[in-house]
Amino acid sequence: MAGLEAGGTDNIILCTDSYKVTHHKQYPPNTTNVSSYFESRGGKFPEVCFFGLQYIIKRWLCGPVVTKEKIAEAKEVYNLHFGQDVFNEEGWNYILEKHGGYLPMRIKAVPEGSIVPVKNVLFTVENTDPKCFWLTNYFETLLVQVWYPMTVATNSRAQKEIIAKYLDETSDSMALLPYKLHDFGFRGTSSVESAGIGGAAHLVNFRGTDTIAGIMMARKYYNCKMAGESIPAAEHSTITTWGSTGEVEAFRNMIETFPNGPVACVSDSYNIWEACEKVWGGELKSLVMKRTKGPLVVRPDSGDPPEVVVKVLAILGDKFGTTTNKKGYKLLSPCIRVIQGDGISYESLGKILENMKKNNWSTDNLTFGSGGALLQRLDRDTQKCAFKCSYAIVNGKGVDVFKEPITDLGKKSKKGKLTLELEDGKYTTVQQGKGVPKKDVLETVFENGKLLKDYSFEDIRKNAEIALVKNQKNSLGK
Repeated sequence: MAGLEAGGTDNIILCTDSYKVTHHKQYPPNTTNVSSYFESRGGKFPEVCFFGLQYIIKRWLCGPVVTKEKIAEAKEVYNLHFGQDVFNEEGWNYILEKHGGYLPMRIKAVPEGSIVPVKNVLFTVENTDPKCFWLTNYFETLLVQVWYPMTVATNSRAQKEIIAKYLDETSDSMALLPYKLHDFGFRGTSSVESAGIGGAAHLVNFRGTDTIAGIMMARKYYNCKMAGESIPAAEHSTITTWGSTGEVEAFRNMIETFPNGPVACVSDSYNIWEACEKVWGGELKSLVMKRTKGPLVVRPDSGDPPEVVVKVLAILGDKFGTTTNKKGYKLLSPCIRVIQGDGISYESLGKILENMKKNNWSTDNLTFGSGGALLQRLDRDTQKCAFKCSYAIVNGKGVDVFKEPITDLGKKSKKGKLTLELEDGKYTTVQQGKGVPKKDVLETVFENGKLLKDYSFEDIRKNAEIALVKNQKNSLGK
C-alpha cells in the first residue's frame, strides 16, 4: 500500500545508505558477531531524554519483514544503482529461509523517557545468528534516526525546566505546567512523518499541541488514546477576512461562537495595543468578563517578545484588573490570559519570563507556542549522536573495536561489550565487558523480529518528568 511507504519504499532492505550494501564483503574472514551502540557524544544539552526507538522498531523491524519480493526488488535496484552486483542476495535469502524473514538481531536499550547524561550508551545492537554478523550495522542508518525524537524530547524538556523554574518563583501552583508550551510546529516540519515523530516527542513533556500527527503517532505506536489537547483558535485569515474595519466583529464572533472553554484570538493583525485597550478592554470587555468557563487568550504575533508580552499584560491588567498571588506577583482576571507564539525557542523563553518577573507578572498569565525551533531547528549534531561498532568475534575470539582519530579525540568511540549501570542516581557506561550484568539498566526490547518491551506513553512521561515536579509530588505524598 502506498500509504505505508516512507520515502518511496516500505522495503526494509532498501532502508540503508548505499555503502552499507557492500559491507558484508569488508569484515575480516570468520567474523561471527558484531556489536554496536548508540550514544549522544555531547552537544547543546548535558543530558538527553531518550525517546523514539520503539516507533522505529514497530514501524520497520517487527515481524517477517524480509520477503522474496523485497529481495528481488532490492537486487534490481542495487544492480542498477551500483552498475555491478554487490548485493548480499545470499545473506538475505538465508534470513528468509532460516528465520522466516524475521531479523536475527537483538536490541537492548535504556527505558524510553529516561534522562541520561551525554557520553553514555543508550542502546546496543548485535546479531543473534553468526551467519548474520553483517546485519548489525546494515541498519545503522535507520536506527540512528532515533536522534530526532530524542533531540526534540530533550529540547522540549529543557524548556519545561525553564518554565517550571519561573512558575515555582512567581506562581502559587505548578498545575498548568503541562500546558505551558504548545506545539505549533506541524507546518514547519519536513514531512507528515517527521511531524508525527517530533510532535509525539514533545508530548512526552507537555500536553498542548496543534500537531495532530504527533497525537496519532503516540496513539498508534505508544498505545496512548489521546496524548495532547488543544482549544479553538483564530488565525490571521479568519480575522482579516472581516476587513480592517471589521476586526471588532471578528473578535466578537470568536467569543460568541466559543462561549465555553478557553479560546485564543490572534490580535496583532493591525494594532495590538488598540486591540487590547479599545476592543478587548473596551467595546468587548463586558463579553470577556462574562467568561467563567474558560478565558479569552490574547495572542500577539509580532514584535520583540519580551517587550510585547509585558506591554500586552500591562494594558490588559489596567483594563481588566489584577490580583496579587501569595508570592507577590500580579495575576490577570481569570477571564483573560496571553499566549506568545512567535519567536519562541529555548533561548528566548527565559528572556521573556525574566522580563515578566522583573515587571512583577506571574508566569501563570502566559502560555507559549513554538514551531520551527521546537520540531525543526535541530539536527543530529545538536546532541552529537553516533552509532559505532564496539565489539566483534573473529575466529572465535572477542575483539574490542574502537576508533580514536588523532585529529578529533571527541570522536573516540567506546570499546568492547558495554553496560549502562545506575548507582546512587548516577549513570556510568562500563566498557570492555567489565560491567556487572545485574546493574545493567539496558533492557532487551527487540529480539529475532519480536518486540519484547512495549512502553506506554504514561510510563515514558513518568520517566521523563523534571526533578522540580517529582520533588513536589513526593513532598505532597508525604
